[in-house]
Amino acid sequence: MTQDITVPTLGESVTEATVAKWFKAVGDSIRADEPLVELETDKVTVEVSAPNAGVLTHIMAETGAIVAVGALLGRVAVSTAKGAPPPPVVPTPPAPAAVAVAAAPEHPLSPAVRRIVTEGGLDASAIPATGKDGRLTKEDVVNFQAAPPPPPAAAAAPREERVPMTRLRRRIAERLKEAQNTAAMLTTFNEVDMTGILALRDRYRESFEKRHGVRVGFMSFFVKACVAALKEFPAVNASIDGNDLVYKNHYDIGVAVGTAQGLVVPVVRGADALSFAEVEKTIGLLGHKARDGKLSMDELTGGTFTITNGGVYGSLMSTPILNPPQSGILGMHKVQQRPMVMADGAIQARPMMYIALSYDHRVIDGREAVSFLVRVKESCEDPARLLLDV
Repeated sequence: MTQDITVPTLGESVTEATVAKWFKAVGDSIRADEPLVELETDKVTVEVSAPNAGVLTHIMAETGAIVAVGALLGRVAVSTAKGAPPPPVVPTPPAPAAVAVAAAPEHPLSPAVRRIVTEGGLDASAIPATGKDGRLTKEDVVNFQAAPPPPPAAAAAPREERVPMTRLRRRIAERLKEAQNTAAMLTTFNEVDMTGILALRDRYRESFEKRHGVRVGFMSFFVKACVAALKEFPAVNASIDGNDLVYKNHYDIGVAVGTAQGLVVPVVRGADALSFAEVEKTIGLLGHKARDGKLSMDELTGGTFTITNGGVYGSLMSTPILNPPQSGILGMHKVQQRPMVMADGAIQARPMMYIALSYDHRVIDGREAVSFLVRVKESCEDPARLLLDV
């Protein structure tokens, strides 16, 4: 009995995908629920698994093919017996003697030479012959076995390599260009003295991790600081829909994650209601799923504001691009010791981070943008404000 493997439902508004790669070839045995093929949409990658054990008999959509939801990908011959699928057919290699005889030169081999060639599983025609009339001698075989293998020839790298863009990469490019073409985008900058966060993190690092099973990082502080600022400046949490401004009274924060396939932005939903530990756990889980290509459509849609941290790659300053249809995105950067003039005029080395807010000027006025960023700065420089909600 054969069973069709088809393209599953891929999520709201997603109607087609690209066949990224097959994990199995025609003739391979497969187990029930074993991944067969990976599909790539403009948002996520999806693995299609075998519904039953058996053998892959047909591949209808090769790697690179564009397939619609419900399209036929391949067929599986389902195993009739319960348990493991039938073993694959493995060709029997020829016996060493047959190799030696088949590869022998036009002169017959002497019994001694034949024995050495046979026992060593050698190709006689590949051994330089120095005997009379081009015959292979025992010394020829012994010397051949003792000689080191020739070094592999280094393949010359091509001057150029043309690789099709993945659907995810194409979609990222489209959305970024859409943001530049549509939004009246500006960026404002400030800097945060990270002394307070670093001291608080060092003080409670071990007890926090022991109690909650997760490390306390910078992201939970910035997520909480952004939520507090969004409540104070709701325009930064708004978006444009036609001729309307849509103000969001929920705080679903997108956190940009770099993966091998490209940048994705999973969403921490209801961030205002989460504790610091819950924010860290959620971000950690979404990050792992992003790098494994396991994010669902629901986890990638519906964010109201985004945070991106170029500091993990060493970026000192950047101008992040909006994530449509959102109107604001916060850029975090590398923490660096810099000389700062304190209130009393003294100069101290302080751990400083530049932060940037890119915003849509159609929705957010300059005063609101600058005030929002100052509020984030103040909250991070005095983390107790986040705990006391002041």
